[in-house]
Amino acid sequence: MTKQELIKLLIDEGYLKTPRIIEAFKKIDRADFVLGQFKGEAYGNYPLPISYGQTISQPATVAFMLELLQPKQADKVLDIGSGSGWQTALLAYLTKQVFALERISELVDFAKNNIAKYRFKNVKFICADGSKGLPREAPFDKIIAGASAEKMPQTLKEQLAENGCLVLPIKNSVWLITKKEKKEYPGFIFVPLINA
Repeated sequence: MTKQELIKLLIDEGYLKTPRIIEAFKKIDRADFVLGQFKGEAYGNYPLPISYGQTISQPATVAFMLELLQPKQADKVLDIGSGSGWQTALLAYLTKQVFALERISELVDFAKNNIAKYRFKNVKFICADGSKGLPREAPFDKIIAGASAEKMPQTLKEQLAENGCLVLPIKNSVWLITKKEKKEYPGFIFVPLINA
């Protein structure tokens, strides 16, 4: 599958809807964020291994979660479990500032090298336990996590701005959480969010 075919599939199946998010998928190439031996599979609509037991998420899942998040140009975003840096780069394209948390230092380096191809000036990578968020930079307009928590992390909800939202996998569901409400979207599989 080519990049164009993947994007068309995601649009046709209803995962990608928002013009700015579609544009980000066109500009930020998933092939720049996979390991060399998987370059030929970069546009497959499935997760790929990136070492250390972690994966680069399935494109449909990333699209679905970004559509729920609805990142805006002026937003300050916390990206938890940045992994390969692909979702971080999509967020950097869409928003004002991204703080990317990753607990595995080798993956921080991997993501930094990948994202360097785009010369973004609005991304800060931090090697830390994502389950605790980043209180010193809070509040965030948007928080998104690429790994599944066992239960609702109250600390993350507390780091949201008044009208902010959190998109987070809990067990096998994706949740959209604001200060006032929460909504569940079941039927997903994620690597676990590790508490260091």
